[in-house]
Amino acid sequence: MKKSFPLHQPGKVPARVVDSVKHEVRKYVRREHRKPLPEGFDLWSFACKVGGTAATAVACPLGEVSAQIDQVVAAGGTDVYIEIVATAEHRPQSSEAPAGR
Repeated sequence: MKKSFPLHQPGKVPARVVDSVKHEVRKYVRREHRKPLPEGFDLWSFACKVGGTAATAVACPLGEVSAQIDQVVAAGGTDVYIEIVATAEHRPQSSEAPAGR
């Protein structure tokens, strides 16, 4: 998803508009998680960027997207740009051997 969302819509409370943007992000992530993984991969990984525009967007982990949206709103932005790209990855191997009985 590479999309710019307006934060001010006529006739709507700005806080509800922000909530709807966050809901759309969560809905997109859930939809991507439901997709079947390609053969040989273990999990979906998400590369995220959030900012006022595509040029000013900064990379952040998926768990911080909501906080980054709040920062754009607090800075007085009129739009928020969100980029989330799902990639299939291998689960990292643990360096420790499992404890046996």
